[in-house]
Amino acid sequence: MFKLLTTGFWEAIARLILRNKIFILIAIILTTVFFSLQWKHMRFTFTEANLLPDDHEVNLIYNDFLNVFGEEGNLIVIGVKDSSLFSVKELNAWNKLADSFKDYDEVESVLSIKDLQKLVKNTEKKQFDLLPFIKDSITSKEEINKLQNQLFKQYPFYDNFLFNAESKTIRTAIYLKKDIVNTSARKDFILDDFLPKVDNFETETGLDVRISGMPYIRTLNAKSIVDEIPIFIGAALFVTSFIFFLFFRSFRATFISLIVVCFGVMWTFGILGLLGYEITVLTALIPPLIIVIGIPNCIFLINKYQHEVKLHGNKIKSLQRVITKVGNATLMTNVTTASGFATFIFTQSKLLKEFGIVASLSIVAIFILCLLIIPILYTFLPYPKARHLEHLNKRWISAFVNWMVSMVKDRKITIYATGLILIIASIIGIYQIKISGSLIEDMPQDTEFFRDIRFFESEFDGIMPLEIMIDTKRKKGVMKLATLKRMEKLEELIDEIPELSRPISVVSLVKYSKQAYYNGNPKYYQLPTSQENSFILSYAKNSTSDVDLLSNFVDSTGQYARITTFMKDIGTAKMERIQEDLQTKIDKVFPNERYKVIMTGKALVFQKGTKYLVKNLVISLVLAIILIALFMAYLFRSFRMIIVSLIPNLLPLLVTAGLMGYVGVPIKPSTILVFSIAFGISVDDTIHFLAKYRQELQANNWKIRKSVYAALKETGVSMIYTSIVLFFGFSVFTISSFGGTVALGALVSITLLFAMLSNLLLLPSLLLSLERNIANKEVLREPSINIIPSEDDTEDSVEQNN
Repeated sequence: MFKLLTTGFWEAIARLILRNKIFILIAIILTTVFFSLQWKHMRFTFTEANLLPDDHEVNLIYNDFLNVFGEEGNLIVIGVKDSSLFSVKELNAWNKLADSFKDYDEVESVLSIKDLQKLVKNTEKKQFDLLPFIKDSITSKEEINKLQNQLFKQYPFYDNFLFNAESKTIRTAIYLKKDIVNTSARKDFILDDFLPKVDNFETETGLDVRISGMPYIRTLNAKSIVDEIPIFIGAALFVTSFIFFLFFRSFRATFISLIVVCFGVMWTFGILGLLGYEITVLTALIPPLIIVIGIPNCIFLINKYQHEVKLHGNKIKSLQRVITKVGNATLMTNVTTASGFATFIFTQSKLLKEFGIVASLSIVAIFILCLLIIPILYTFLPYPKARHLEHLNKRWISAFVNWMVSMVKDRKITIYATGLILIIASIIGIYQIKISGSLIEDMPQDTEFFRDIRFFESEFDGIMPLEIMIDTKRKKGVMKLATLKRMEKLEELIDEIPELSRPISVVSLVKYSKQAYYNGNPKYYQLPTSQENSFILSYAKNSTSDVDLLSNFVDSTGQYARITTFMKDIGTAKMERIQEDLQTKIDKVFPNERYKVIMTGKALVFQKGTKYLVKNLVISLVLAIILIALFMAYLFRSFRMIIVSLIPNLLPLLVTAGLMGYVGVPIKPSTILVFSIAFGISVDDTIHFLAKYRQELQANNWKIRKSVYAALKETGVSMIYTSIVLFFGFSVFTISSFGGTVALGALVSITLLFAMLSNLLLLPSLLLSLERNIANKEVLREPSINIIPSEDDTEDSVEQNN
């Protein structure tokens, strides 16, 4: 009964589509116009992706830090490593460049060599005065020599902050206003004002200016994402349509397919705008992804239409059979593909949830467009010419299918042995996989801004901020000498860790104050004794508030202190060891009963986010496998068939994971996506093959071998076509400048290629080897959903409609 109801449903759909084609085309155009109007709501991300849920403990700690000290990622630095900078003309030009940024509303403050002040003891007023190292401008080489001597030898307070005394690298710090750091105003300032000024300076002086800082990195990274979207879409359209044309040798069929996927891309952008989601490094992949997934749908539908036309020459009958016989199978395969993406919705990551929602909705949308547009457009077109049907008899593909049939017939042991060797080798490779939590690893490495990141990392020992916040549990507790000594002890321990930069805190200012008290003698750059402390503090209290050069490192109540260091770009495992080591040292230096110390910062949040995301993505993969297994159970009503159908699709995932271990591709957010995406797509081939196999069993009176070979011959062509399109389609992502996107494209392509071979060799072999256990009338006679209706189911209805 269910079988007849399902067949009748698709017959009704076929009649509805073909009898209301004008109305449906108008509805599609109007829907596309509606989605186009939503494009204006699309937003490009202005922040780096937060991989953790908002209520995660690491996020809560980070937010507590921000509540006390404000946004940390508001610093842009520009630097020069060139001895010619220390000439009158160039140094004045450098200082002038820094001063020019002070006039912008987006800039909170600028600190350059010219802005540096030295603390000078004023005995008469018993206070510290601030005197600039450079009054107005440099007028002679002697002044430059004096400045270098003072900065690089006499004032360690500034070392590794605005200059590297050893390499003579100079940098300027530009602090943006915190309320614009995560808005489009930041992007506009950097791209329209900041970069042109720096470019002009380089042109005028011939100096190579390096730029870094989180606002700059995030802006250039987001721009790279946006710039790649049209490249991906264009490349995906070209590659898939070119392969499609090689298969079908028909401009007409190729053009129809392009129309379908272009509408799909427009709908995808509309869904993004309608839901108000940001375009991130993940959601930017969805439009070309829809092209790559949509073309195989077109192949199945057009291939079936041309096969039917060649068989009996009746166009309307052929189009009805396309809908009734392929529509259900295409629906099922798209549902499984969408399910692979939809499992990301169940993770706790906002980034992945949005990706999963938009991708799964877009896949359903492209299926609807294929099913409606292709049959309708062919009703207006003439019959395919003989040359358009030649691809149905291609010798090379027939030879390949015949080779696979021969392998399944005579070489099952070889197939199983190969599979076993791959499993063993893959397990060995899996044990070599590492997890990566690098904040910059996936950024475009051939860009200037990435090279600048490495420059500052080398010159100043790190670029990713690691923050330590100390709660003294009482007001003005920070300036107690006992607290300062504990902070100094912790800073010494941090300084011993080569992956961390020299820490910056209020301790440095207090040391600088003692040096100033002793008339600038650098040997007194140290914390004062208890007796000295009272004298020095009295000088500090009498001084103007401007003397507090590090006010950002103590809150207004004096209860909270902040130690900032910068971490090099290191792997997750090493970062975890450093964090554990540092936490152990913190616990020793600061007793829990008197202090509360937290460790946070962008570096730590991203590292924790990566581990959390990997865990969630493993869960989403398991969920995808369970969902598709349940789907198979509903389709085939057989536990044995579930096992047989999953094995050929899990083996390619295992092989890919092993390959990642051998070639050194780490597990990270971009690469872990491979498994859920590939599994959701590869299982489509299994559904097509098993559905045809069941149909052949019924047609051949349950002769298993004959049915397996017949199913292999008929579905093999379409599976090879679609797998080739998917392989080259996903390979498009390897042109990306983002390492994660390249890895994603290459790994999915490889996985799908293995999945095709597995479904065409291993799956039929398993069916033949286990024929007595799984292929019986009780298991396969009455399917829950009749994916591919038999000829008899549709013949009467088609004849009536003609």
